[in-house]
Amino acid sequence: MIKTCRLFFVLVFPLICLSQEENLVTSHTIPSALLENANAVVRLDDIHIEVESYNKMVYTNKRIVTILNSSGNSKVGTSMGYDENVSIKKMEAKIYNSSGEEIKKFKKNDFEDVSAVDGGTLYSDSRVKYMRYTPTDYPYTVVFETEVEYGYTAYIPRWKPIEGYYISTETSRYSIKYDPSNELNIYKNYFKEFNVLNNSKDGEIYYEAYNLKAIMHEAYSPNLTDVTPYAMINLKNFSYEGYIGNTNDWHSLGQWMHEQLLVGRTEVSEKTKSEIRSLVANMVDPIDKAKAVYQYVQNNTRYISVQEGIGGIQPIDALKVDEVKYGDCKGLSNYTKALLDLVGVESYYTRVYASPDNLVSIKNDFVSFLGQTNHVILNLPYKGENIWLECTSQTSPFGYSANFTDDRDVFVITPEGGKIVRTKVYSALENLLDTKANIIVTENGDMEAKISLNSYGTQYGHHVGIQNSTLKDQTLHYKNYWNYINNVDVGSMTYNNDKDSIVFTENIELTAKKYASQTGDRLLLSPNFFNVLSNVPTRYRDRTLPFEIERGFYDKDDYEISIPENFEVEALQEDTHIKNQFGEYAYSIVKKSEIILSFKRTFILNKGAYAKEDYEAFRNFWLEVVKQDKSRIILIKKS
Repeated sequence: MIKTCRLFFVLVFPLICLSQEENLVTSHTIPSALLENANAVVRLDDIHIEVESYNKMVYTNKRIVTILNSSGNSKVGTSMGYDENVSIKKMEAKIYNSSGEEIKKFKKNDFEDVSAVDGGTLYSDSRVKYMRYTPTDYPYTVVFETEVEYGYTAYIPRWKPIEGYYISTETSRYSIKYDPSNELNIYKNYFKEFNVLNNSKDGEIYYEAYNLKAIMHEAYSPNLTDVTPYAMINLKNFSYEGYIGNTNDWHSLGQWMHEQLLVGRTEVSEKTKSEIRSLVANMVDPIDKAKAVYQYVQNNTRYISVQEGIGGIQPIDALKVDEVKYGDCKGLSNYTKALLDLVGVESYYTRVYASPDNLVSIKNDFVSFLGQTNHVILNLPYKGENIWLECTSQTSPFGYSANFTDDRDVFVITPEGGKIVRTKVYSALENLLDTKANIIVTENGDMEAKISLNSYGTQYGHHVGIQNSTLKDQTLHYKNYWNYINNVDVGSMTYNNDKDSIVFTENIELTAKKYASQTGDRLLLSPNFFNVLSNVPTRYRDRTLPFEIERGFYDKDDYEISIPENFEVEALQEDTHIKNQFGEYAYSIVKKSEIILSFKRTFILNKGAYAKEDYEAFRNFWLEVVKQDKSRIILIKKS
């Protein structure tokens, strides 16, 4: 009887598995709830990781995803990086039409194989294999299977069952087998809220999630991993490229990284030493020396883009960067540090998650060697303050970190050990756009103006790029910037980029026909000529996510308006002042003389994190600003 049961299991179990897969490659079987707001549906994502020894880990994954429309193509997820320490043992894909019929098959050698980096040869051993497929019909389903062997255990792939916006998940499994004598660091969130099954035990991690609906992106949404299930796991004792380390705490990890990965890599050529020492020969102030070194690096090197984990964690030797004059963020940061060492200026190699759109901090309570950063910068401590150097930019001012590495926790590596430090927070008042204008309005409603825009902080970064555009593109930029003004003719455009004070000035002269609308003897015009807020935050009947203003700003406008001598003011808007938790807005227009009006406006938007219930109040505040910005005054011809 027992033999009969075993025979039945051997014969029938594969058929059951096959039947389940056939069910998953047919798009008609997707639960209707998972189609709502979805461009793609992950039918199955089964990740299994086996840590076989301190320096060997095997990753297997079976992924079945149905792409519903062209917007879902980016969710296929059929790529894999490799190098001398990462070996792809298996990689294959099958593509099915909506009825579950196989229409194409990819074996390992059918995948495209390209270098992971362009522009240099320092990292030529880092490569990526990916599937090139152009769909002819939707929906289609991809079954992707991989087995990858890692020659290190420093990084364990994360679990993110909700992979992004507009993608739902039918089943997601994540398991790790490991030696229980090697403890784990574990970070996880939002398991309970999404009914994640956790069947972990000593020696095994096991998470499973089902029927996770697609999340629609909402304005000012926080990072998705901060509001959905997410798990990061690593071994406390790990290996990486022949090195043995541990993640017991940030202090000891930083000390280990300094000693094992950074020491002995700051030598440069005698020629460069001579140039640098000559450059700072007459300088005493360490900041002056640092600025000179920073400018030297900008003038003599170029950046090639490489993800932090590609090409190794250890930076290329400074002597090699000195020779070839290019590098990634690791190499250029280490090179800059080497030159600063030469002139006696203290600086520290710093790992950070850089992103212009989201402020992503290192999780202080999850000590990890890899996986929380994607970039390297330099920390320059000076008189109790921290200066942060972006070493990959050939144009950025010294110490400018706005819009990329600002306001987040980073990992600073010193000889004494590692520490988590907050990068510079640019306050709303620092993120200033100061606009001044002298404006002449003619009796037929035409306008001519001389405008000066001075941008600071984050707003500096938004404006400074225009100086490098062609004259044609500069003209188009201002026509688009003031697209609510009809018949604009942009005249002269001059710029001043003060990198020492970090302020960018734009001086613009322009004219516009019929800016003021004429009705009989009256002219109607908006006194807010050059900073009208017109975009309105999206309205949601039932918002689902909290919202964040990640960076505040301060707009200040001061215009002097000359009206025609044969006109006088018939009606001016009353002063407006609004202040609440989201910010502050003030608007005023007064007569300075019979023909001169003074317009002043300030708008401060505060940085902050808010509950979803506050969104309507925030939107109403914004709507009121839009309303006031569009208000008009009336001029009447003198009798």
